[in-house]
Amino acid sequence: MSASEYLTLHEIVKRARQNLNHNAWEYIVGGTETETTQRRNRLSLDTLAFRPRVLRNVSAVDASTEFFGDKLRLPVVLAPVGSLELFDPGAGGAVAAAAGEFGCAHMLSSVSVMSYEDVARAAPDAVRMFQLYVNGDAAWIDAVFDRVLAAGFRSLAITVDSSVYSRRERDIAKRNLRRVAVPGREYQATFCWEDVARIRAKYSVPLTLKGIGTAEDAKLAVEHGVDAVYVSNHGGRQLDHGLGAMDVLPEVVDAVAGRARIIIDGGFFRGTDIVKAIALGADLVGLGRLHCIALAAGGQAGVVRMLELLEREVRDCMALLGVTKLSELNSSYVARAAAVEQPAPLSAFPLLDLSEKSFY
Repeated sequence: MSASEYLTLHEIVKRARQNLNHNAWEYIVGGTETETTQRRNRLSLDTLAFRPRVLRNVSAVDASTEFFGDKLRLPVVLAPVGSLELFDPGAGGAVAAAAGEFGCAHMLSSVSVMSYEDVARAAPDAVRMFQLYVNGDAAWIDAVFDRVLAAGFRSLAITVDSSVYSRRERDIAKRNLRRVAVPGREYQATFCWEDVARIRAKYSVPLTLKGIGTAEDAKLAVEHGVDAVYVSNHGGRQLDHGLGAMDVLPEVVDAVAGRARIIIDGGFFRGTDIVKAIALGADLVGLGRLHCIALAAGGQAGVVRMLELLEREVRDCMALLGVTKLSELNSSYVARAAAVEQPAPLSAFPLLDLSEKSFY
């Protein structure tokens, strides 16, 4: 794939739509029930405006960061997504390899058609993180964690916002049902803070809780020795009528008070989105839907190209704000403002034309 094939992110989105069948496309863009949380994710980003500073030397802009001791080219993790095989046969291996080639982190979902070991072999140099859905007892959890650590994954994450599987009505109405009878799903509903404490005591690698949505739970996470608090509402795919992720971020940052790293996802599609999150205290931004779209557009090469374009957007945004390093960003660079676009699954791309005639 040549760099000139895709010059904008919305061109990647268009190609993905051309390549995917309707059910796979709906899986990417859909949320739970009324999809209110999903739209609020986008709204919470769109109602933040920038306050740029000028007359600063921005001839050399560095968008890299460090996370758990690893240098990352962008403050980005390719977030855990199940059923990646819907978008490309390379599935998790292709995504991990893209992360390694570009230089960002990858968090593999435990819902992976490719074995954890095969994903690790596909990307030996990538910063590999692992995310678990709890579908078994303590012995089962330990067996999975022991296996992925032996394969070379560097940190562990547990999803904590999925005690029950939500009603994703886009899929239900089309009878496009997946993961209806997952063995051991009942264990997710019983998982609690005592289990976190047990895991923390057993494993010394960095531990992340994914799905934190309040200051109260962020504080409890830190008290239980968690290394990273992952602010997420599952991309609006679990609890409906929740707050947008960026509306939650400030209270979590205050509660954590520097005692743990902070990751956030939910509606992030543009470089400006990433800069806003860093300015308000996040350390790393998760990209879920966007990396699925890029995977569908062009496999591993499509994901790498998406990250290259995203890097250009981040660096341009930083320069125009008057900063040269991510550490210079803070809340003084953003302010609340009215949204311009009505929030929708792909409202971050107002130039996107997905009408039937635009496909050919």
